[in-house]
Formats: sequence, C-alpha cells, structure tokens
Amino acid sequence: MKMRYLGKSGIRVSEICLGTMTFGQHPRSKQWGELDQNASNTIVSMALDGGINFIDTADGYSNGQSEEILGKALGKRRKDIILATKVRVRTGARTNDVGLSRHHIIEGCDESLRRLATDYIDLYQVHRFDNKTPLEETLRALDDLVRQGKVRYLGCSNFAGWQLMKALNISDNHNLEKFITFQGLYSLVARDLENELVPLCLDQGLGILTFKPLGGGFLSGKYRRGKARPKDARLSDDNQEFDEQKGYDIVDELEKIATAHNATITQAALNYLLRKPGVVSVIVGIRTPEQIADNIKTTDWEMLSEEVNRLDNISKPTPVYPYAFLANVPPD
Repeated sequence: MKMRYLGKSGIRVSEICLGTMTFGQHPRSKQWGELDQNASNTIVSMALDGGINFIDTADGYSNGQSEEILGKALGKRRKDIILATKVRVRTGARTNDVGLSRHHIIEGCDESLRRLATDYIDLYQVHRFDNKTPLEETLRALDDLVRQGKVRYLGCSNFAGWQLMKALNISDNHNLEKFITFQGLYSLVARDLENELVPLCLDQGLGILTFKPLGGGFLSGKYRRGKARPKDARLSDDNQEFDEQKGYDIVDELEKIATAHNATITQAALNYLLRKPGVVSVIVGIRTPEQIADNIKTTDWEMLSEEVNRLDNISKPTPVYPYAFLANVPPD
C-alpha cells in the first residue's frame, strides 16, 4: 500500500482510506450496509493486514454505532492507524446536540473518544458548515482540543470555497490551528470539486480526501447499459444526480483501461482519483470482504497519463459561470 503525506503535516496515510458509514444497524444508515460487529471486525482486520493505515468515521454514522463498532474492532491495533472522525450533525434529542458551537464540539469530542475507546483523535473534522455559529467560536474550540491533546489535526468536509477560505483566514489572523484536509464528494461522475475547492486546496496546501468515489456504486461496473439494475442497488432514479448515459460511457472506458492493467473497473475508478492533483486518499465504503480485497489492489498499479486524459474528456462536466466565461477571456 502506497502512502502520501496528509496535507501540511508530517504524517503519512494510505492512498486508500477505509470508510465506516456501513458499520452499524440503524435506520439512518440502512441504505449503506448495516454491518454488525463481527462483519465489521473482518473488514477492519483485512484493511489493516492489507496495508491500510487510515480509517474515517463520524459521530453521526448509525447514530454513533459506527464509532463504537470501530473502537471494538481496532482494539490493541488502535495505534497502528490514523483515525479520523467528525462532528456537526445531530447526535441526541437535546436542543444543543447539534452544530459547531463550543458546547457541542467539546461534548461531541468527548463522546467520540469514549465510543472509539481511545484518548486521542488523529484527524477531527467538522462535517459541514454551521451558519448559526460564528466561525471564530468553532475554530477556537477546535484549537483548544488540539492544545489539550485530545485532537492532533483538524479537517473540514462539505464546505463551499468561500467558507473554507474564510476559516483559514480566521485561523491565520488569530494564530489558531488550521484545517489540513478537505473531505469532499469527488468521482468521475461528480467533478464539481474542480471548480473552486481543488484550486483552493492546492493553493493553501490542504490534502483532499474523496468520498463516494464510485458515484454511489455506479462506477463499480455493476451498472451497465441495457441491463437491469443490480438487486442490491443503492442508486435509483430518485437519488441519481448525474447523466446516466454519460455514466455508461465512463464505465465502458474504465473497463478498457482496467482490462489493459489486468485490474477491475472499481480499481480503475479509484485509481483515476489518485492521479488527480491534491488527492491524498480515497475513502471507500465497504460492505463485503470481497470489496475490501479488491479495493486494496488499487495501488498495485498506476493509470497512465493518456488514460487519465481519456477519462477527463469523457467525464468533462458542463462549464458554469464564471469559469466558462473566464476560460474564454483573452490573456492580458
């Protein structure tokens, strides 16, 4: 398993990150997997044995069950990994069991530490922006957690470009710990990240972590033109957010590239993201031992530049303002 530095930090993480949204049996996560403790133990053990040293979870996954299951699955191997979790979403019925207030961040961190059975979190991420709480309050609370030793590094997820840049500026101005990573939706069928957030992360030195890298399973090869959807399909006409015909063209091209490398379509889709600027690690959601075994092999080979260019052209997103406009402005 190949390693990359995690943003502007001195730690290295595996190019494949094990995502644990599938851990836990709760109505909130029913569509993702509902893995029990034994199944999760198997997945975690296979991931670590396969060289993965980076695992991502969140307090909102299965209403905290994901963290609890992961903590038990890791056991004595906790120090073998870089552990990431998140705070922001509602975790209880009380009024303030949600958001990025100092109150909820401090309580949320303590609860995550308890569920994960650890005394520190390597990467603590805010799950999404909170427009009800001043950013300075959020960032000072996060800074306190780092200074207390409960958290070692900070990251964010699902921020708009202006929100992330504002947060970085506040941290600079007040000498607070800064975000070193951005976790966002990124795949061959969802390349909107490239408009603002990829350039921002490259400019500011944040490492990019990608979630939903297979487009909800569409890029795994299970969905093919002219064939019925698989029985366990997570995607439906109601939740699919991309052009299906364009998606089939992408899958066809992925198959050609995978065949050339004696690989699988899934590996090709993940490998593509690892060739994109700024990407540190690709987060994979696993439901079966076969999936983790296949995903681990992604880093055994590298997609050629010509192959990346072919996929770039096929998956090219529709230009939006102001990027399309500026691209056509003559140079000074």
